[in-house]
Amino acid sequence: MTGTIDPEAATYLDKTRIAYDEVAADYADLLRDLHAEATWDRAVLSAFAEVVRGPVVDVGCGPGRITGPLARLGVQVSGVDLSPAMVEVARREFPGLRFSVGSMLELDLADGELGGLVSWYSLVHTPRSLLPAVFAEFCRVVRPGGHVLLAFKAGDRKRTLTSGYGHDIDLDVYEHPAELVIDLLDEAGFAERMRLVRAPEEFEKQAQAYVLGVKRG
Repeated sequence: MTGTIDPEAATYLDKTRIAYDEVAADYADLLRDLHAEATWDRAVLSAFAEVVRGPVVDVGCGPGRITGPLARLGVQVSGVDLSPAMVEVARREFPGLRFSVGSMLELDLADGELGGLVSWYSLVHTPRSLLPAVFAEFCRVVRPGGHVLLAFKAGDRKRTLTSGYGHDIDLDVYEHPAELVIDLLDEAGFAERMRLVRAPEEFEKQAQAYVLGVKRG
C-alpha cells in the first residue's frame, strides 16, 4: 500500500504505537510463558509451520513471543511491529532473529515476497473499516499459494482500555466476527483453508478465533 495514510488510520496507528511503547517491557514479562501454556495456540502454529513454505513475517510481532516459537518449529520467520520499544525487546529476547519497525498498512516488502504471513492478535486494535486495506496489503506481499494465519478475538464489540500491564493507556480493542474476517480475506484474494473458533479459557472473556487462508493463484 502506498500513499498518504488517512486520518482514521493515522489516529489508530498513533494510539497503538504510544500504548505499546509504554507497556513493552512489562507486556513481555507478563506474557513470556503464555504460548507454552496455550494448547490451541501451539496446535494452530504447528499446523501452519507444516504447510507454509518460504519466508514468513509475523506482523504485529510485539516482543517476539510467537516469532520465537515459529522459528523453533523450523519456519524462516522475521517480525515487524509498530512499536519501536516492542521491537527493541524482541531483538533482545531473540537476538538470532530479525525484527523491524513497520505498519501492517504499509509493509516494507516487495510484491509476492513472502511464503506466509502471521497476524497473531495484531488485528485486535484495528478498526473494522480498515480491515479491507490491511488484508489487501497482506495479499500484496504473499505469493500465490502462500498462507496467511490470523488469530483474533471473536465477537462484535469495541471497548477502550484505560489501563494495562501496570500502566495508564488509551487503546481501543476490537472483536471481529470470524465469518466477516473470512469474507474480507476472500475479497482480498485469500481462500479459506481452516477456521477454528473456541470458547474462552481461564482469563479470557470472549471466544477466540483462528483463520488460515491461502492466496489464490
